[in-house]
Order: sequence, then C-alpha cells, then structure tokens
Amino acid sequence: MVASESIPAETSRSTTAHAVVNKYVPWSMGVGIIPMPVLVIAGVGGIQLKMMSDICAVYQTPFTEQKGRSILLAIVGAAAPTAIGLGGLTGLVASIPFVGPFIFPATVPILAGGATWAVGRMLVEHLESGGSFLSFDASETKEMFAQRFEEGKAEAKKFASKVSNSVPRPATAAPAA
Repeated sequence: MVASESIPAETSRSTTAHAVVNKYVPWSMGVGIIPMPVLVIAGVGGIQLKMMSDICAVYQTPFTEQKGRSILLAIVGAAAPTAIGLGGLTGLVASIPFVGPFIFPATVPILAGGATWAVGRMLVEHLESGGSFLSFDASETKEMFAQRFEEGKAEAKKFASKVSNSVPRPATAAPAA
C-alpha cells in the first residue's frame, strides 16, 4: 500500500490546505515590515486573495476575485473596531522616543501574519464543513475571526521566533586581557 492511499482524502486535503495557509503567513509578515500602511494593506490583501485562490484549488471549488475581495472587506469591516484600536495603540507606541521605532516594526508583521492565518483557517474550516467558496459569508463570522486572529498572532509569533533563532549570530570576541 502506498502511503498516500492510507490517508483519507479529506485528511490529505485538509493538511494540504493548512500548508497553503502556513505558506502565506510569512509573506504577509514580510509585507508588514513596509513602513507605509497603505502598501501593507494592499500587499496583505493581495497575498490573502492568492491564498484563498490556492485553498479553493485544493478543494476544487470555484474561486472568484470579486467574491474574495467582498469576503476580505466583510472581515475587515467586522474587525475594524479592533484593528483601529490596535492601530491607534501601535501609533502611540511608535511615538515613544527611543523605544517606539523599534516596537512598531515588530507589531505590524505579527498583526498581518495573524490576519492572514485567521482568514485562511476560516476558509479551510468552511470548506471542510462542506461549504463552497461562493457560500462563504464572512459577515456572520465576527467572533470566529476574533478568535482565529488571536490564534494567528500566536502562530505568527512562533514563526518570527523560529526565524529569529535560525539567523546566525556574529561570534562575540573574547574580552581583551
């Protein structure tokens, strides 16, 4: 028996879809480093559209960019109060002399990665439950998005930590005698 035959199609499909989500989280985090919010929003939105398209391909369900944009707008609309609060807080933190400029670039990538993870996981869960991309109603998922967003931020932090730990550090010189 071949290894792929021993795994049910749904499990394999779910695993593949989750791998797609995990593939796009670091890309969103990378875009989050850009110091221009308009470019971050456009970049992360484009990455999320591509991710949704790839997830739909895994489930062999039709994807339309127009429906993808409407899903993202509905999610952003539902999450706007939280995002505005976080954005204001991030702006305040960024204005703290000496410390702010170092904290700001660390927060936006985590938020971007968390949002991408949340959108992807919500879509995968919907498709796994038998729904289609065209039947996905993001306006009814405010609480689910908030929960997935928190989980996504934790996942993004893990990824950032993993990357940080894999970067070679310069050797420290021995103290002079």
